[in-house]
Amino acid sequence: MVEVATGSLDWKKFGPAPFSVPPISVGCAPLGNMPEAFAYGVTEEDAIATVLTALASPIPYIDTAALYGNGESERRVGLALKEIGGLPSNAILQTKQGRDPKDDDYSGETVKRRMERSLNLLGVDRIEIVYLHDPEWTTFSAAMAPGGPVEVLQRFKEQGVIGHLGVAGGPIPLEIEYVESGVFDAVITHNRYTLLNRSADPLLTLAHKKGIAVLNAAPYGSGMLVKGPDAYPRYAYQDASEEMVGRVRKLASICDRHGVPLAAAALQFSTRDPRITNTIVGMSRPERIKDTLDYLAFPIPDALWVEIAEVPFDMDDPEVGRFKRD
Repeated sequence: MVEVATGSLDWKKFGPAPFSVPPISVGCAPLGNMPEAFAYGVTEEDAIATVLTALASPIPYIDTAALYGNGESERRVGLALKEIGGLPSNAILQTKQGRDPKDDDYSGETVKRRMERSLNLLGVDRIEIVYLHDPEWTTFSAAMAPGGPVEVLQRFKEQGVIGHLGVAGGPIPLEIEYVESGVFDAVITHNRYTLLNRSADPLLTLAHKKGIAVLNAAPYGSGMLVKGPDAYPRYAYQDASEEMVGRVRKLASICDRHGVPLAAAALQFSTRDPRITNTIVGMSRPERIKDTLDYLAFPIPDALWVEIAEVPFDMDDPEVGRFKRD
């Protein structure tokens, strides 16, 4: 396990919940070993070490999902928890429930079955936060219908198996519809509030106004804003356009002039926003915990933000066409 310096970070209250969370959570999607999404694989050894390092660090907040590797991410998180005798008292665990990727079924029964599998894989009998995942694979009316996915998760909450409910999706208008329902305590958006894309801006404003927790995932746009456009010319799990690659080069040039890592600017663009409760950063190796904390603490002059504000950004959905129901 990589040694990470401990220290105090400002934790924020998690929406209406009676607890606070650190500014960063450890996104475990890469730990599901999904090279088709990330263009690289992750060994079980690295996955377990990453989770253990996170739990011993100032950001003991683990984010996973039943969909990641179709249970593989949760299984690996569970192995790490088993190694240390369970979830530490200061740690936070969240997962997400949605369709079965084998047949895309998004029924209430499927969500119930997958939730039960998640508890088994993670080795826990309660999960603090569970999200309705990728609801763009069904319809709002079907998800909210009697016996549907949302009612199933609400039953788990009534039983004490789930502490709080959230929604984690793609299309912003759909996310707004769920937030306006008043059912959820938290919302996750991904790839849609970064240095390159601000399409989630209205969602962030609405959710913050309603007092629910706002989690911004993929601040690096799935990797290009940390690895650079030459090493990883991809955004939102797809090949990036030449125009977008050019904008990243411009952002990198600005950061270089100020002596600031591009990744630090990309991360702090999210963490400095008062509407955002937590930023979910995907991590694939234990060293990434330290790297992330270093980026979080890196001093950034105001002049850099002024220059970055002049760089164009997108307001359209970066994943249109990627999902069956787009």
